[in-house]
This record gives sequence, structure tokens and C-alpha cells, in this order.
Amino acid sequence: MQDGPAGQREREILTAIVETYISTGEPVGSRTLARSSKEAISPATIRNVMADLADAGFLEQPHTSAGRIPTPAAYRYYVEQITGKAELSDADQGLIQEALLDTSDAEEFMARTSHVLSLVSSGVGVTVASPGQGNALEHVYFSRLAANKVLAVVVARSGLVHDRVLRVERDLSQLDLDTAANFINESYRGFTIERVRSEIERRLEQDRSEYDRLMQSVEELYRKGALATDGNVQNVYIEGVGNLIGSEEDRERLRELLRTLEEKRKVVELLSAYLDVRQEAVRVVIGLQDTMPQMRNLVLIGAPARVGNEVVGSLAVIGPTRMDYQHTITAVSYIAKLFDKILNEKE
Repeated sequence: MQDGPAGQREREILTAIVETYISTGEPVGSRTLARSSKEAISPATIRNVMADLADAGFLEQPHTSAGRIPTPAAYRYYVEQITGKAELSDADQGLIQEALLDTSDAEEFMARTSHVLSLVSSGVGVTVASPGQGNALEHVYFSRLAANKVLAVVVARSGLVHDRVLRVERDLSQLDLDTAANFINESYRGFTIERVRSEIERRLEQDRSEYDRLMQSVEELYRKGALATDGNVQNVYIEGVGNLIGSEEDRERLRELLRTLEEKRKVVELLSAYLDVRQEAVRVVIGLQDTMPQMRNLVLIGAPARVGNEVVGSLAVIGPTRMDYQHTITAVSYIAKLFDKILNEKE
């Protein structure tokens, strides 16, 4: 099949069909296009062009007597023509900025972004934070429960609290524990838990020749898992699933889709399959059934979320093929750039 229609007239008619179908949701007939054509093209001429477009794989006819509707190939062609040709309205820019400008960290931005994406796209807003995001250390606390038994509490800035009981080989006094906690809090507050662990590893190797009581206590607690967390878990935020209900005729398939979106691991797999951390622009994927059959007739429009050169997650909209592509692509691009701007200013 061709990359796109061969002639100018074919391209214009295909674009008109896609935009009309997105607007109305009804199969598009030749008379409808003839009435809206600025060039006074006859219905017969349009029918001939539509037949050629159908033969090329850009249109299909749901019923014998009905008009034509775009195929995934038609949507892909349409997206290539419109990418980068629009700006977000002042109203949408204001809505997005009002929701996001006062965010304090990447995790909060991710949570709010999923909601904003669902509002501006009328689709499902999805954001995934990379492992470790929102996992910055606020403070640790150690408490001696009994001989050789310590309670370790790790509080992240996101509000998550991890606690575990450690059995240590050397009995540590509460003073030893307080000194170790103070050292970690003063040295590493604001670091991700993963970075705290790597820094302590480095410090232990560096200071081994002048081993003191403090570092002995820190090593004992560290080796027994005091800073072990679920740091590889990716936080997933999903908003606007209800937006798909009115756009899907197959209710059973919709229920299956909702179950898929509720299983956060599958959402991470979906975004990982289609969003490349090296990509600079928004990516549009039409037809997600290759990765998940239940995502047939759905579209993903997404981009990596960056702070400087570091990719800290991804953001996307999942919606029906009959969506406002230009508006959604522009919104995703705008939010991705705003993410980088806001979080860079807070560094």
C-alpha cells in the first residue's frame, strides 16, 4: 500500500473525510463532501476518488448503502499532515498552567498531569513515573526494640512510609541508632533511596581504612536492609476512563479495556512498547492491538517526560481513533515542555 494518496485532489478529499468523520461519527458520503467542497466538485467525481482511496486501503464501507469511514492507514496519513501545525488555545494553556504551575515535585506533577490530559483531550490521561521518582528521602528513624532487634522507618517526600524490623548481628544502643539516623538525614535528605544506597556503599568503601563507630553502625543497619524499599515500582496515574464509555459500542470489550487499565503493570508495558526515551517529539500510535488485542480501535498519543536530559517518566492520552488529533497532540507536546520547564526551575 502507498504511503499516502498520489494526487492533490485525493489528499484533500481524504483529509476532508477524516475530519468530517471525526466531527460527526457518521460514515461520510459523496454528497456530504460535495456540499462542503469549495471547488464545486461533483458527487460523481468524489465517488470515483473515494473508490480509489478504498482500493488503496484508506477507506472502508461499513454497510453496502453507507458512506465511507477512514481506516487506520487514513488516520496515520492524516496525523503526518497536521503534526506541528497548531498551537494550544489560550484557554487550554490557562487551564493547564493553573493546574500544574504550583506543583512541588515530579510525582505530584505526574498525578495532576493525568487529570489535565483527560480534561483537554476527552480521552484517558495516563502518566508513568520512572522507578525512583517521588522516592526522595525525607528522613529515617531507627528504634531499638530489643537486643539485636531494630525498627527502621524510612519516610519518602511523597509521603510513603516504609518500615521493617531488622535483626542485627551487633547489638546497637539507641544512641548508636540516633547517631546513624542523624548522619543519613543530614547527608542524604532529598536524594532518591536508590542514590542514598549507592552513596553509602561508596562511603563505606572510602572510609574503610578509618573505620569509626558511626560507620560501623551505618554498615550494620544498611547491610540488614534498613534502606530497602520497593524502589523499582513505577507509579502509574490514570484519569478519565469514563470518557471512553460514550465512544465505544462494544460494551463487553469496553469492560475488558477497563480491566486492562486497572492493571497498572499492563499500562507500563503499553507505554514502554511505544514510547522511546530518545524521541524528541510526540508520538502517535494508531491501533494498539499488536501489543494488546483489547486496545483495538484505540490510539495512544504520548511523549517522554524530561527534566533536562533525564527522562523521569512518560505521559500519554489513550482515546478512540475518532479523536481530535491536532488538539491532543498539541496538548501533550505543551505539557511535556511545561514539565521540563517547571521541574528544572525547582532544581
